[in-house]
Amino acid sequence: MKSMVGLFLVLAVLVVVPAVEYALAAGDEPGEYIDRRVLIWNLFYRLMAVAFVVGAVVSGTIIWQCWRFRESHPKAKPTPYEKEGVW
Repeated sequence: MKSMVGLFLVLAVLVVVPAVEYALAAGDEPGEYIDRRVLIWNLFYRLMAVAFVVGAVVSGTIIWQCWRFRESHPKAKPTPYEKEGVW
């Protein structure tokens, strides 16, 4: 559970820090402008990279779970319900 909290904390920092940076990015001089389109696309690509990493981790976990707990696994033991024939 601690690792989940840490993961969500890291993801929150990855989203909040760029948003605060862009909110405070206005220059002090009147002639300094920021191109918001570039910043928005940059944020989009960063978040897409995070989404792909999270998706890969979730997919890998699901594949591992299916492989580990398959019925043909050598160490698989029937549960008490399966032994009694309750199904």
